[in-house]
Amino acid sequence: MSIKRGQILEGVVKGIREFGAFVELPGGKVGLVHISEVAEEYVEDIRKYLKENQIVKVKVINIKQDGKIGLSIKKAKETMKRESGKKRSKDDFEEKLSRFLKESNQKLSEYNKRFDGKRR
Repeated sequence: MSIKRGQILEGVVKGIREFGAFVELPGGKVGLVHISEVAEEYVEDIRKYLKENQIVKVKVINIKQDGKIGLSIKKAKETMKRESGKKRSKDDFEEKLSRFLKESNQKLSEYNKRFDGKRR
């Protein structure tokens, strides 16, 4: 599997060090989630956030020329939250538009009934 910058992937935590966690990605490649990329808040002890063999969603933030892969859990969460918000807002718009059209047709129908009675 080809890994590209910006991708969101699911991986398995294979090792934890004080500076970060090594995550095995699909295809067997391993990347590093630096401790600063684990959570929004300050992380003093990474083991409070991650356990070995835990499945996590990560975003590929860089791939160095030597093949080292930089990953981020917090950026993956941010991206997924933004994307779900976009989808939700599109669904909200569709729902509002549908409701507006239904109400408009009902009002137009009522108006036409009243107006037709006055014409005769």
